[in-house]
Amino acid sequence: MEKITYEVPGINCRHCTHTIQMELSDLSGVKSVSADVDTKEVIVTFEPPATPEAIENLLAEINYPVKK
Repeated sequence: MEKITYEVPGINCRHCTHTIQMELSDLSGVKSVSADVDTKEVIVTFEPPATPEAIENLLAEINYPVKK
């Protein structure tokens, strides 16, 4: 299992964190998601078939792109 942290500047409220957690939790292989409005970070624990690229792509699709 892997754990990755993303900086997501678009997190501005609890609705944002809820949306991110719900959407990423539906991705196959994602085990846990934590989104924090104060740090603007998303921490994801996952295993295959989920990949960092798939997680980043989904975040972008739901309008919360990762800061590179």
